[in-house]
Amino acid sequence: MTEATQRTSDSGVSIWLDDLSRTRIESGSLQDLIANKNVVGVTTNPSIFQKALSQVGPYDAQLKELGRINVEDAVRELTTTDVRNATDIFREVAEKSDYVDGRVSIEVDPRLAHDTANTEKQAEELWAKVNRPNAMIKIPATLEGLPAITATLAKGISVNVTLIFSLERYEQVIDAFIEGMVQADKNGHDLKHMGSVASFFVSRVDTAVDKLLEENGSEEAKALEGKAAVANARLAYQLFEKKFASDPRWADLEAKGAKKQRPLWASTGTKNPAYSDCKYVDELVAPSIVNTMPEKTLDALADHGDGRPSIEGTYEESQAVMDKLAQLGINIKDVTDKLEADGVASFIKSWDSVLSDTQAGIDRVNG
Repeated sequence: MTEATQRTSDSGVSIWLDDLSRTRIESGSLQDLIANKNVVGVTTNPSIFQKALSQVGPYDAQLKELGRINVEDAVRELTTTDVRNATDIFREVAEKSDYVDGRVSIEVDPRLAHDTANTEKQAEELWAKVNRPNAMIKIPATLEGLPAITATLAKGISVNVTLIFSLERYEQVIDAFIEGMVQADKNGHDLKHMGSVASFFVSRVDTAVDKLLEENGSEEAKALEGKAAVANARLAYQLFEKKFASDPRWADLEAKGAKKQRPLWASTGTKNPAYSDCKYVDELVAPSIVNTMPEKTLDALADHGDGRPSIEGTYEESQAVMDKLAQLGINIKDVTDKLEADGVASFIKSWDSVLSDTQAGIDRVNG
């Protein structure tokens, strides 16, 4: 293990990789990252699968075996195969951590982001298809996604809630999680091996807010550049601490072996080259955190990251950043609402590419 990744893990952060492909699985790259860089989980999303499935070659053998199958069915077969194989690689990690880690996430079709009933239906189908206890089903934190999160958890299915940008929505996600676990308990599910994370997006907030600060052009605005995303995430961690400490339902669930829904920092690759390439890791270190990193960010952390605790004692300062943004006329709710809508649209665009690339593969190998 590298010193920095070990230090980050020792500080309470679970390092997950934000990437998966057939090549990564078959080359031994994933096993290497587990062995040498403290990686204990994987997240996927439509953009990651778009990158993986656009490669000519790695999926040809399975496409040939599937034959002239419907493209939607083909994509499901290809992606669930990768996730199933990855969960098997992480099985030992899962067992050693009592299923806290060793998780691999797969997302419901992003076109269902505003369709509660079909999100719930597909979540159950994906869970059954992957058929591994250390899988997680990703559901977006849209308003329509919230009841699907509760309903999915109620069936004993582990959930990764994605595309969270605002504190208001994050609070609703925690409530949806706790209610889902209450229902899972009533339905007789064993809570001990159920898991959930709340994927709170980070760097995209700075990208959006910095643009508004640049447009403002004042010295006060310039001083706030690169501060909104970390402040927002740190306040989310404060909310995490408060909610689980104060909700009486949670104490009962925890006594039955339920594990807290951990905050997961997503979008942690640094977009602005003026900022440290470890910024959204090193400035967000605290116990009970997951940080899912693109490999480039993971490599930067391993090479020169800090990994020491960095959230405790920052809440007042973080709130002051948000207050100053408001004084400059930047409405953070408008920013996060747009980021959610843009995030859904981006994943739908990637999914459309997944379908077209897979159809091209079907035609090529069965030509």
